[in-house]
Amino acid sequence: MNLLELRGVSVSFDGFLALNDLNLQLAPGELRAVIGPNGAGKTTFLDVITGKVKPTKGDVFFRGKSLVGQSEHRISRLGIGRKFQTPRVYQNLSPRRNLELAVRGPHSPFDLLFSPLSSEQRDRVQHLLGVVGLESHAGQQAGGLSHGQKQWLEIAMLVAQDPELLLVDEPVAGLTDEETERTGELLRQLAGDHTVLVIEHDMDFIRDLQAPVTVLHEGHVLCEGSMEQVQNDPRVIEVYLGSETQEAP
Repeated sequence: MNLLELRGVSVSFDGFLALNDLNLQLAPGELRAVIGPNGAGKTTFLDVITGKVKPTKGDVFFRGKSLVGQSEHRISRLGIGRKFQTPRVYQNLSPRRNLELAVRGPHSPFDLLFSPLSSEQRDRVQHLLGVVGLESHAGQQAGGLSHGQKQWLEIAMLVAQDPELLLVDEPVAGLTDEETERTGELLRQLAGDHTVLVIEHDMDFIRDLQAPVTVLHEGHVLCEGSMEQVQNDPRVIEVYLGSETQEAP
């Protein structure tokens, strides 16, 4: 069974079709890259999955059950985590404290601030600090981390909540080459235990990710395949790669 399936999903904003009969499937444990030019519907695609936008028609299934009409909060609780383009971390707290809050899950403000962590939760926090390479920065304020380190911290905060599906939106925008490479390694490492869907414009990053690629154009799937197959597809060259990455081989 597919973990996630979009069937004939369309979204209309005042007559403009942001998504147009979109069909897509993700298998459990899969790593998938989604690309497309500006206006292709990538953000709306994520908004539909997470319940922020309701489809005009069509349906979205997660573990075989429809998500349409469910609240964003409920969908998150079902096991879908979304990382936005700009890191959303508590800047004045340490990475360790950020992860301690995340690993607790939904609790009252009092419990979040004052209840002690279980030994299992403490081990989980330490493990995640190691996974994202922030052990040596665990006690400093998150606001002092580099942009890439903040991205990794937010990814770790999502993973702390143990989602089955991770939706990652432009994780390497503004990162150094070294941080970009490390981010790719992290996402590949998370796949398998989680299903990971990555939206990104950086073609070199997508190529290095070595994952199946879905190309969106005008709100529907234009083609799917390996990065090599996608790069050589005349339709993709015309609408996306040819116009935006002519310098790349």
